[in-house]
Amino acid sequence: MLRPETVESIFIAYRLTGAQKYRDYAWRIFQAIEKHCKLPGGGYATLIDVDGNNGGRKHLLEDKQETFFLVCTQWSSLVYHSHTSQSETLKYLYLTFTSSDVLSLDGTYDLRAHSVW
Repeated sequence: MLRPETVESIFIAYRLTGAQKYRDYAWRIFQAIEKHCKLPGGGYATLIDVDGNNGGRKHLLEDKQETFFLVCTQWSSLVYHSHTSQSETLKYLYLTFTSSDVLSLDGTYDLRAHSVW
């Protein structure tokens, strides 16, 4: 699934520790999503069978794109709409690679006053 919980945890672990291994995990997840979930005509789909043991067929994909994975047209929209359920997976992957001044974890940062561009 393209659910955000794992990458959200990785983002928080990176921000709390600064350990490069969390960025490495996030990058590998992003690469796997691009390789296995990206559709040729655009968009992304959830893998139904991740172990590849499906009778020799290609990975099976579910015919829908979840709202927690939808891509906004601008990265700044991903950050600004952090209070909604849309784009969470890519938002946390993105934030794992940004500096901490883009989004503070102490709750004092006003996202509306800043842009990531």
